[in-house]
Amino acid sequence: MSPKRLELEHPQGLALTLTDLGATWLSCRVPMPDGSRREVLLGCPTPQVQAQQTAFLGATIGRYANRIGHARIRLGERSWALEPQPGSAHQLHGGPGGFHAQRWQVEQADALQASFSLVSPDGDQGYPGRLEARVSYRIAGPFTVEIAFEARVDAPSPVCLTNHAYFNLDARHGDVRGHRLCIPAQHYLPVDEALIPLGELAAVHGTGFDFRTAKPIERDWLRDDQQAHGGGYDHAFLLDADCAGASAPAAVLQSADGSLHMRVSTTLPALQFYAGQYLAGIPDRDGQPYGACAGVALEPQYLPDSPNHPEWPQPSCWLQPGEVWRHGIRYEFAAEPSQSELSGSQADETLSRVSANR
Repeated sequence: MSPKRLELEHPQGLALTLTDLGATWLSCRVPMPDGSRREVLLGCPTPQVQAQQTAFLGATIGRYANRIGHARIRLGERSWALEPQPGSAHQLHGGPGGFHAQRWQVEQADALQASFSLVSPDGDQGYPGRLEARVSYRIAGPFTVEIAFEARVDAPSPVCLTNHAYFNLDARHGDVRGHRLCIPAQHYLPVDEALIPLGELAAVHGTGFDFRTAKPIERDWLRDDQQAHGGGYDHAFLLDADCAGASAPAAVLQSADGSLHMRVSTTLPALQFYAGQYLAGIPDRDGQPYGACAGVALEPQYLPDSPNHPEWPQPSCWLQPGEVWRHGIRYEFAAEPSQSELSGSQADETLSRVSANR
């Protein structure tokens, strides 16, 4: 049976397309001041191609977002072997049969919201216990999208659900490195050549990972040895404390011409920033291949490999029976008349202002 498509639309604002395959966010069209709608998500031409691509475009990720070193998790004296990615010793985004690859049940849908549910049995991709998951998309205002996640387990299990949308806020989806980005984080997590965390957080100060003041993504591209491991940025940032509870932006992204901003807020403690350097060759909506860095992923989550690092300064990622794992992400868009002649310093000041506007 072909995947189901759901269309949501605010009468004065955003239009979204979703599908039950991976509870995936396929499309987000933002009204612009000139009357057009701008597509801000990367996507594929057909459901078949969408199902075959391996970049997790727009998918709900679970049971555990990001990488688990050596595909093994530990809790006290117990350990579990997880399903690694094909050709790898490690697990990524819940394994090859993770939530992104499964058909979700459509629970409810109307013009402004839709919810999906999934049951993950004990042993799914190696994880302990039966897990019940729910994800809901809601157009919360003309220019606001909210994604809410819930999970319950019948045995202790690590849980970290997120969405893996790739954003490009330009009218034409070329190289996203011309976008300006702000991430309020004092620390990031260094990784080895396989992008598995080394174990110690590092200060962003004095490095190319310092996005506390807005700057073009390309400004410090490949400046650091750490970026060489992933061919660019593919790292987790521990968000500043005032981001907790989605009370302040976890990231602010601005199109290259300055005409569109996006603020990302979350209740999760960290953010994975991936600049899409390995997207080349994936078919776009017109069937033409995307280039490298065609979109940026800003994935709220726990720090990668957290089940094996209880010492890190964040809440525990282990969900216990009787508890409810409940987190959310909010995306707020703001369109302005085109500012293609805006200077770099003016654009950075504008983006910092938007980030600080709480």
